[in-house]
Amino acid sequence: MEQKIYDSLIVGGGPIGMACGIAAKKRDLSHIIIEKGCLVNSLYNYPVNMTFFSTSEKLEIGDTPFVSHNHRPVRREALEYYRRVQTLWNLNVHLFEEVVGIKTTTIEGKLVYEVYTSKASYKAYSITIATGFYDIPNLMNIEGETLPKVKHYYDDPHLYAFTDVAVIGGANSAIDAALETYRKGARVTLIIREEEINDRVKYWVKPDIENRIKEGSIKCYFESEVEEIKKKSIVIKSKDASVEIPNDFVLAMTGYQPNFDFLSKMGISLAEDELKTPSYNETTHESNIENIFLAGVVCGGMKTNTWFIENSRVHADIIYNTLKERLK
Repeated sequence: MEQKIYDSLIVGGGPIGMACGIAAKKRDLSHIIIEKGCLVNSLYNYPVNMTFFSTSEKLEIGDTPFVSHNHRPVRREALEYYRRVQTLWNLNVHLFEEVVGIKTTTIEGKLVYEVYTSKASYKAYSITIATGFYDIPNLMNIEGETLPKVKHYYDDPHLYAFTDVAVIGGANSAIDAALETYRKGARVTLIIREEEINDRVKYWVKPDIENRIKEGSIKCYFESEVEEIKKKSIVIKSKDASVEIPNDFVLAMTGYQPNFDFLSKMGISLAEDELKTPSYNETTHESNIENIFLAGVVCGGMKTNTWFIENSRVHADIIYNTLKERLK
């Protein structure tokens, strides 16, 4: 039997990848979504008690209402919502399957991509990359970073109760981890490169962490960074001095980055600076490679605070309006 050629193969089964599948379906374009983990895998790996910065209506896709019990939804509600979206739209999602390579061919005069995964191979006239940025942590590249006690993903605060915990970073994920572990009985030290708490920290959380630092409940080293991680301690470089403190766990909330190696292997050009912004046409979201499109946070390169679910949902309609015209 001749292998089906999909109009669109979407890499990534997060909210934006799902929005792309919905956009394709609305335009009667055939699609397949390849996701290397579970549905909305990045959201699944968020901290158990996470509260979104966005309100629920800003996380909606596929004309499906997101009703939350709170002003801002929590992780559990988001997972339930996107499962419901999948049930309603019946998207062609292949889970726990990873894209490992592509090659091009021509069939009846049309460019076709052959996409190879960990389980199978597929053909498609176009590819949309919606892989997000939560897969690869930004490493500190210091001695001891590979010790088992060092975690780049924060999960449940109970694990850290009554232990010495160092939290590295000054953004939302670090502040949330510091406050939650403190409230479960951890002895928390916060290490921040900047001289104060970042203004991008959620406005209802910022006063909380500032007050905990002021009263001494959470020890904070500003304008500091970790020099070395040892089995039972860490060494902090604070301004001109080094301080060694007891430590059981290190939560390195140093941020994450897109899979630049994957983009490069696809042939997508990256800016030759620290941001590594991928090349794409802002009008169509087509990359420098014909019929390969970019959607969601991956468009921002290392500037991962540019695109969110709420402002990149529109990428799906932009891309599939373009494809609808091309694939007539």
